[in-house]
Amino acid sequence: MTFNFLRRALLVGLSALGSTGLLPACSADTNTAATDRLPYIGEREVRPRADGRAADTLYATIPAFRLTNQDGQVITNQTFANKVYITDFFFATCPSICPKMQSELLRVYDQFKGDPRVNFLSHTIDPAHDSIPVLRDYAQRLGIQDAARWHFATAPHDTIFALARAYMTAAQVDKAVPGGYAHSGAFALVDPQRRIRGVYDGMNPLEVQRLLDDLPVLLREVEQDQKAGR
Repeated sequence: MTFNFLRRALLVGLSALGSTGLLPACSADTNTAATDRLPYIGEREVRPRADGRAADTLYATIPAFRLTNQDGQVITNQTFANKVYITDFFFATCPSICPKMQSELLRVYDQFKGDPRVNFLSHTIDPAHDSIPVLRDYAQRLGIQDAARWHFATAPHDTIFALARAYMTAAQVDKAVPGGYAHSGAFALVDPQRRIRGVYDGMNPLEVQRLLDDLPVLLREVEQDQKAGR
C-alpha cells in the first residue's frame, strides 16, 4: 500500500512538471519562456463566452480553508491575500523525510524572509499529537519567530488530507510505516489567486533551487498584473 501511495504521489509531481500524459486531468501551461510567466498547474476548464469572443480558461484554485496556526490564530485563504505562498505537509515526530524537507524549506525562507510578499504554510498531518504548543515549539526550534510569515497549522484529518490533494501532494495514515503516516515531500507554490504555479520535490536540492529561481519570476508577474489591473 505504501509503495503504491508514494508512487501515485510521484506521478502527481511529474504531472505538475508537464508530463500530463500520466494524469490526463491535470495540465500545465508551459509558455514560461515566451511570456516570462510560470505555468498554471492542475485542472483547467475552457468556458465559452456568450458574446462569441475567445473562451475563458479557468484554472483550478485552492478551496476555502480554515486552519489554526502555532499562535492559536485562525488562518484562512484571506490570510494570504495579495501574497504568494509555499506549502508543505509534515508532522513533528516524523522519523523519515520531514527533517530534510523542513531543512530545504528553511533554505527558501532564509532567502525570502525579508520579503513580506512571500509566506509559508506547513500543515501537520498528525493533529492528535501536534497541538498548538507542539507546533509553536517546532517553529521555534527551526528559528521561526514570526508566525505571520510561516504558519505551522493544524486542522482535523479530513481537512488536512483534502488540502493535500488540492496542493497536488499526498498524505495518509499508514500504521505500517515508521511514524504511522505516509506522505510525499512536495512543496507547492501558490499565487495570490490561489492557483498552483509550481510543484517541487522538497527532498531534492536541485528541485528546491528551481523553486528559488521560480519565486522571483512569480513575484514579477504578480507585480506586473497588479500594475495592469489584472
